[in-house]
Amino acid sequence: MHPGLWVAIALLVTFIAYAPGLKGAWLFDDFPNIVDNADLHIKHLSLPELTSAALSSPSSDFKRPLASLSFALNIYASGVDPEAMKLTNVIIHLINGLLVFLLARRLIARDVLPDERDSRTAALVAAAWLLLPINLTAVLYVVQRMESLANVFVLLGLYGYVVGRQRMERARYGFALSALSLVLGTGLGLLAKETAVLTPLYAFLIEWLVFRDKAPERRLPRRIWILFGVVLFMPGILGVAWIAPALFRASTWATRDFTMTTRLLSEARVVLDYLAWTVVPTPSALSFYHDEFRISTGLLSPPITLLSIVGLVALAGLAFAARRRAPLLSLGIAWFLAAQTLTATIVPLELIYEHRNYFASFGVVLAVVTTLRRQSAAAEPRSSTASSVALGLALVYWGLLTAYSAYRWGNPVRLAQELAIRAPDSPRAQYELGRTYIIVSGYKADSPVVPLVAAPLEKAAALPGSSTLPEQALIYFAARMHRPIKQEWWDSMERKLKLRSPTIEDESAIMSLSSCSLKEQCALPADQLLRLYMAALNHPRPRGRLLSAYGDFAWNGLGDRALGFRMAQAASAAEPSEPAYHITIVKEALVLGNEAAVAEHMAALRRLNLNGRLDDSIKSLQDRAATYGSSAAKAST
Repeated sequence: MHPGLWVAIALLVTFIAYAPGLKGAWLFDDFPNIVDNADLHIKHLSLPELTSAALSSPSSDFKRPLASLSFALNIYASGVDPEAMKLTNVIIHLINGLLVFLLARRLIARDVLPDERDSRTAALVAAAWLLLPINLTAVLYVVQRMESLANVFVLLGLYGYVVGRQRMERARYGFALSALSLVLGTGLGLLAKETAVLTPLYAFLIEWLVFRDKAPERRLPRRIWILFGVVLFMPGILGVAWIAPALFRASTWATRDFTMTTRLLSEARVVLDYLAWTVVPTPSALSFYHDEFRISTGLLSPPITLLSIVGLVALAGLAFAARRRAPLLSLGIAWFLAAQTLTATIVPLELIYEHRNYFASFGVVLAVVTTLRRQSAAAEPRSSTASSVALGLALVYWGLLTAYSAYRWGNPVRLAQELAIRAPDSPRAQYELGRTYIIVSGYKADSPVVPLVAAPLEKAAALPGSSTLPEQALIYFAARMHRPIKQEWWDSMERKLKLRSPTIEDESAIMSLSSCSLKEQCALPADQLLRLYMAALNHPRPRGRLLSAYGDFAWNGLGDRALGFRMAQAASAAEPSEPAYHITIVKEALVLGNEAAVAEHMAALRRLNLNGRLDDSIKSLQDRAATYGSSAAKAST
């Protein structure tokens, strides 16, 4: 059968496997990034609206504008519909699968496999990668389009680089293509997610492990060294120098329950887990939520930490030892390890997320499939059959597990129940189950799920490392249902907020209760809310969103306008590039008659008005200022 037909079948089977998950709902970080992000809900394809959408992501200081624009265009075309979003994600995944095939075919053609097997082996690599269960969250978890979209450009950049390098070997002019592909692939990928910054590193590994041994005297052309000096080594040194000072500040790690040292120790275990979950995944391993993970506090705490470090060293040693005999095995291992350098080392991100292996898993299947095919080509017929059967069974297993997981993702209750079973000790999994029951109940007393709400939320609140979200959900639900609110829920929230700097989840919990109270949807004691704010703000360097929320509560809930205004100013000082804080200050300054503050923050808004994205807000504030001016003039006469 023609390899192209195998690829077409793999793409079709992948779509069928993912189809049951298209009906699913929003999940976790989808809400702040998409559902509750008003700037994405565009009504017109105007430059100001598109610019606002592109710069609206709360996930990163780099804003990931390309990913945000894609979400905005989805909303413009089909509304805030998770099914349309998920369908777009599946299409992106299929595009990536095709690119994996094209790149793998180019790489395999340089190995010692017989030529007629190149395309078939590449088709197997693509099929395996498309169906890997570990990649499901990069597809059906809507917000992680950031990851899959970035990898469209990573793969395009690497493919163009390889094509250009092969032309250079045939004495053609290919350097410009290689250089341009690498620069554009990295640059465009970065507009979707920062992980694309590793593209030059992946290309360098191709150069070292695939092209170098074919070059005369195993030397690389000087211009290739210059290229990597410009796109890899110099940016790498500057990047480390840029982030290093922050890594040694206590405030950088204040919201985490790990330090740089314990993170590095823990990630040794995590990376080997990723490898196991890629090759031999199980439902309990791919649980989406991994916040129950026990952090390594020493080489022998737990003992698996030291064994994991030894395992990683052995894996790197295997890649080095096999670089000439089996270059694609070495490249696959090297890619897997290289993909972890950004998210599994010193950057203070959360410890575990399955979607971080979207490119890393390509390295794994490249190593596994090409090794099995190589052995099959050189082995006796019986051994060759065994290798083919093993690979076939793996493909079937991966596809079935992906299809099963997609089916569970296709219904919010079904998914919440499944994830709570997969991760019984995960506070997030138990919280999401209770939260899902709340949503399904519609706050109707006769709903059959009302009696199911409390148990998972109370379990989540009691689990080690849990945020204040479970208590917030219990309080919110009781208030909306006009039921008694237990004092222990308030006390538990306050205690957790005092023990550590508030996380994004903690801030969201306080803000949700505060908003419910201000909207008069919940009858909540103002003194209890005030105690929560005080506990959260009693830590160094609070974020702008928390300061702004407290300012709103002080202004509208406590009636203390002076305090509310000071908090709005503090929020703006903490995050001066956020227009919303300047807008709030102008509105409040007009009420207070503070003309200097109005002028200062209107000027700030004009500086932030890229492509006219704030034109409507500025005009509205100017109209308001004119109204206040007119009212003041009348009062004076």
